[in-house]
Amino acid sequence: MSTQKIVTPSAESIAQSARAAQKGGLPPVHLWNPPHCGHIDMRIARDGTWFYMGTPIGRPELVRLFSTILRKDGDEYVLVTPVERVGITVDDAPFVAVDFEQKDDALVFETNLGDFAQAGPEHPIRVVRDPQTNEPSPYIHIRADLEALIDRKSFYRLVDVGEHCEHEGAEWFGVRSAGIFFPIIPSAELR
Repeated sequence: MSTQKIVTPSAESIAQSARAAQKGGLPPVHLWNPPHCGHIDMRIARDGTWFYMGTPIGRPELVRLFSTILRKDGDEYVLVTPVERVGITVDDAPFVAVDFEQKDDALVFETNLGDFAQAGPEHPIRVVRDPQTNEPSPYIHIRADLEALIDRKSFYRLVDVGEHCEHEGAEWFGVRSAGIFFPIIPSAELR
């Protein structure tokens, strides 16, 4: 008979483990392989709001802490500590790019949680179009398979700095950053 105590993960226990694991900078979640402990009732809405048990998490520092231990395993988003791994729900992307700045020849994006990513080879921009409405959803890679949905105002600003360019044998409208052209829409569809 086992005397091992079975513990159900909670936001509090995960936050405590995450705090203990942090030593400045992002924790090495890619190196951790703890047992999967199921799912918790945590959700990231499309607008970047984090919810726990149906209620928005009102402490920005706690949301930031959780974001540092977020990882994508296949199609599943998980919070990972050295001792546990739990699944959470992400409606679209785990981050929202709320602004960008042009620095020299690069576009540097800032997320709702204070992460920065310079669009380029390591942080590509991609645009997905809804098959029914054709509405674009632009994303930028932030880190380790985690993306940010580029918010509407930033996307409009991207369009302002966009250009037409030859891409894969056709003319596209898109943006350039760090020497890379990121296509948004075929130029023919803008005429």
